[in-house]
Amino acid sequence: MIEEILPPVVAAEEAFTDPQQVTLFAEEESVVARAVPKRRREFATVRHCARIALGRLGVPPAPILPGQRGAPRWPDGTVGSMTHCTGYRTAAVALRRDLISIGVDAEPHEVLPADVLERVSLPAERLMLARLTATVPEVYWDRLLFSVKESVYKAWYPVTGRWLDFTEAEVTFEESESRFRVALLVPGPVLDGRQWQEFTGRYLVRHGLVATAVTLPD
Repeated sequence: MIEEILPPVVAAEEAFTDPQQVTLFAEEESVVARAVPKRRREFATVRHCARIALGRLGVPPAPILPGQRGAPRWPDGTVGSMTHCTGYRTAAVALRRDLISIGVDAEPHEVLPADVLERVSLPAERLMLARLTATVPEVYWDRLLFSVKESVYKAWYPVTGRWLDFTEAEVTFEESESRFRVALLVPGPVLDGRQWQEFTGRYLVRHGLVATAVTLPD
């Protein structure tokens, strides 16, 4: 599913259930040694997906440990992103020579709590959501907006090392093409001599899930 919204240079793997036997590296085991079973399963399965995807790029298995703010520390020469929610785990990776950064997110396709929407959206976005809901009511656009901002942050943080607030990025959906644009409302990262003030990406609604993806460049 996720590969449909990612460019061909990205290798991705996904799982809708947790495999019975997943081997973690000792360093990874120490991270979740005291975690509840649900957390352990998510952590293990998404890393299992990541190692399969990395293998498609010719990268041997290695520990994938959480770094600053929980962002995965990928093997040298690679970039990637992981996400998990109820009933779904996925990892997307690429060689650094092909992409600068990747952000993916998946969420259950259900309405976003109203108090959450107020915290993560701008007034202009809420007007857009109302219009989209009136014309395409079968999509929970508020949840999709939240997922987009999660993907943007996952692509943003590895190249800036800085927090990006939900209200510091404004999303515009291009629903006819299942794409979105995100205008950064703070100075964007300078990468290869270019300042990025806009991220773009694609989205998908399927199997009771919403999935979003951002890649730099796109």
